[in-house]
Amino acid sequence: MTPSVAKITEITSESTESFDHAIRTGIDRATRTLKNVRSVWVKDHEISIANNKPERFRVTMKVTFVLQD
Repeated sequence: MTPSVAKITEITSESTESFDHAIRTGIDRATRTLKNVRSVWVKDHEISIANNKPERFRVTMKVTFVLQD
């Protein structure tokens, strides 16, 4: 097996629907730009409140991808 080198980048994604939707949106966008994505760690969750109700669900994620030769 050839050794590999990975890079980690941090992204933030948000949704008006749910944390799950924010995570899926972020992963979808990251995999369109980054090749060889291997994992995502959800580092932080945040909810913006407006008129006493949840308005936006925001997640900060660390995306790990393997660098190509």
